[in-house]
Amino acid sequence: MSTVTQADQNWRGWLDNHFEISARGTTVATEVLAGVTTFLVAAYIIFVNPSILSFSGIPDLQGKGPAFAATLAVTCLTAGIMTLAMGFFGKYPFMMAPGMGLNAVVAFQLIVGSKLTWQEAMGVITLEGLAITILVLIGFREAVMDAIPLRLKRSIAVGIGFFIALIGLVNGGIVRMSGVEASPVAIGNLATATFAVTAVGLLLTAILEVRNVKGSLLLGIIGSTIFAIILNAITGGTMYANQPGVAVLPSAIVSLPDFSNIGAGLSVGGVFAKLGVIAAVLTIFSLMLSDFFDTMGTLIGVGEQGGFVDQKSEYPPKALRRLLLIDSIGAFIGGLFGASSNTTYIESAAGVSEGGRTGFASIITGLLFLAAMFFAPIAGVIPAQATAPALIIVGFLMFWGNIPDTVRDLSQMGKTEAVAEGLPALLTMILMPMTYSITNGIGAGFITYSVLQLAQGKRVHWVMWVTSLAFIIYYLFAHPGA
Repeated sequence: MSTVTQADQNWRGWLDNHFEISARGTTVATEVLAGVTTFLVAAYIIFVNPSILSFSGIPDLQGKGPAFAATLAVTCLTAGIMTLAMGFFGKYPFMMAPGMGLNAVVAFQLIVGSKLTWQEAMGVITLEGLAITILVLIGFREAVMDAIPLRLKRSIAVGIGFFIALIGLVNGGIVRMSGVEASPVAIGNLATATFAVTAVGLLLTAILEVRNVKGSLLLGIIGSTIFAIILNAITGGTMYANQPGVAVLPSAIVSLPDFSNIGAGLSVGGVFAKLGVIAAVLTIFSLMLSDFFDTMGTLIGVGEQGGFVDQKSEYPPKALRRLLLIDSIGAFIGGLFGASSNTTYIESAAGVSEGGRTGFASIITGLLFLAAMFFAPIAGVIPAQATAPALIIVGFLMFWGNIPDTVRDLSQMGKTEAVAEGLPALLTMILMPMTYSITNGIGAGFITYSVLQLAQGKRVHWVMWVTSLAFIIYYLFAHPGA
């Protein structure tokens, strides 16, 4: 008995020391809760990523490209592996998975638009991953983060809060695209059963929050899912008729994964031949820039929320280097495995809101993604409307926690200085949600800040100028007409 007790104490001691659980003021139970919450909020990617990549690739439809089941398997596999790496080596509660937006570029721009095979498209992602990893190893990615002015760092966190909230509002059916140029965004159809799931879930989660109930986000997701299952049954299964498995009790629990996609990203030979050298380089550059700054924004935003950064919104140098390297390797692994570029997810903020402060939360999230390869039918039960309330509340908390520091002192400045400092922050905050892109918001902030500081005769860090020029190229050439 004493041997077992000693072994248990040794294990707990190692766990606490490696992940700094006690030092960061948390507990194993809290980290587990945070890890489960992050997984549930981000579990949509298990099915959304294969759906997007299969738009131009289901063999039964067009005779080419990744099968849905195989893409689902590598989506879970790469998310699990990279999130475990982020937890064990990065030691912060960040999760990784194939990035939204980047997967759309693969499907719509590379495969449909540029006529690459899906293997060649994944080869582009593999090359992008190698390029961004090199930038980390030479220290450039870290230098960019260090060069960003503090107010811009704060505005990035606020913008991401808005962005997360908007994702929740759209997923929940509260906001929709109107299709009218004069008023592009409109209120959703509130007279639907799916909206009822969002409304009930938002009220339930908010009530649990104000009552200070531990695990409010997780309980809100579970309660909303149960409500959705009941409503779906009452309506005869019509609520999610076009989404098989959503809001219904699964007929099967276990399914075997298909790993036939692994190795797809080795097909890099035809990329330059089909696109041409200049177009291929611009395409890789576009993906790299988006990947680069999406991650940077996430690390700053969630770092502010979790208290991982100092008063200058900076991580300890060694910790930042580890996080950036793992994230960059994720892009390479995602392309190699045919899952699209893996990146650090803003949904990590959900787990941080539940108290997650260490990499052990990511260990739990990563293990759940690996388990999802075999239990995909269960993960597929959760509708988007059940996780939307958590995203709305997490977005609010990020906004609320960072907006005072972003606008502080602006009212005390003269108009000239206030414009030079405040306009870049405003553009950063607004363009993230309005363009559905963290990268677009950061780019606008960088360019505007650099130009306005120069107009005042102030010195601007050379890294800001190099990055601003990269953004101008990105806007003009990588996304013409966007």
